[in-house]
Amino acid sequence: MSDLLERLRAQGWRLTAQRRVVAEVLDGDHVHLTAEEVHARAAARLPEISRATVYNTLGELVGLGEVLEVATDGRAKRYDPNAHQPHHHLVCSGCGTVRDVHPTGDPLAELPPRERYGFQVAEAEVIYRGLCPSCA
Repeated sequence: MSDLLERLRAQGWRLTAQRRVVAEVLDGDHVHLTAEEVHARAAARLPEISRATVYNTLGELVGLGEVLEVATDGRAKRYDPNAHQPHHHLVCSGCGTVRDVHPTGDPLAELPPRERYGFQVAEAEVIYRGLCPSCA
């Protein structure tokens, strides 16, 4: 059983066939699919699954805190099942490939107090951009 499915079962989330296939499509390392990509992959496994079901399921997974919504390019949101391990993203400016990265520094510690303007900063989202080996 996948890590995401195990986490959902532990929360008591009812796993219908549709929900299960969406969770299976999202499971894995470096998964950052758009809703349309999730739908296409889910429909390949379960042809009767509707776009509305995929969108609703993604919304529920985000609401449960089991999947992150990530905006890497200002267009379509991507869905990241790596919701419980702090990480940043590395994005190829050419093809759009997204990879999870785990730097050792704390981005909050790197923000000097004078640059916080009185904000009580709770989290930071860091996106590194460049070209992947295929696009370089």
